[in-house]
Amino acid sequence: MTRSIAIDGPAGAGKSTIAKGIAKKKGFIYVDTGAMYRAMGLYYKERGIAADDTEKIEAALEDIHVTISYENGEQIVLLNGENVNSKIRTPEIGNMASGVSTNKAVREKMVSLQKEIARTRSVVMDGRDIGTVVLPDALVKIFLTASVDVRTERRYEELKAKGMECDKAKLREEIIERDYRDTHRENSPLKKADDAVEVDTTELNAEQVIEKILDIAGSKGL
Repeated sequence: MTRSIAIDGPAGAGKSTIAKGIAKKKGFIYVDTGAMYRAMGLYYKERGIAADDTEKIEAALEDIHVTISYENGEQIVLLNGENVNSKIRTPEIGNMASGVSTNKAVREKMVSLQKEIARTRSVVMDGRDIGTVVLPDALVKIFLTASVDVRTERRYEELKAKGMECDKAKLREEIIERDYRDTHRENSPLKKADDAVEVDTTELNAEQVIEKILDIAGSKGL
């Protein structure tokens, strides 16, 4: 019997870090759906296709194959067979992913793949619409939040650690803009599921958040 934990929230709330930690402690598979959308965004960006060019985006869908594999416990995102982990974490690709993810056909393709993963493995899955669309029957649903300033600082430090230069003020603006797109898109907008537990990570470190969510999971028998 497979089990699932759904974690949703805006950019920079700590979803990936927290989901990885929980998956490790529970022995579940971690699925970063945002990385899958970033791979899609990378494909379109490299081919000069605009995020709002619906016709070209949908025409190219059948040529895009995004899969996930694991090497030494690390999630590897494969775009048409290529490991693109090192290419998809820039703000530019993140914004592109947010843009193309508003396309209904793109979301349908990704949701189908995500559901299939959860049908065969116990997962901790994070994203924007996991508790509401991808895994509506998940036993545990979490909605992570944090202040814009804290989320900006986290993303800034993450990019610096990878040797990427960025302007913090511009990064903050991009996060605010992305929040707006994610919450106002027509297809599967970012929102808290009715039965999700909200966890504010603004003043908590990763280990504190992980323990809090594990306690929530334990209270639900998971």
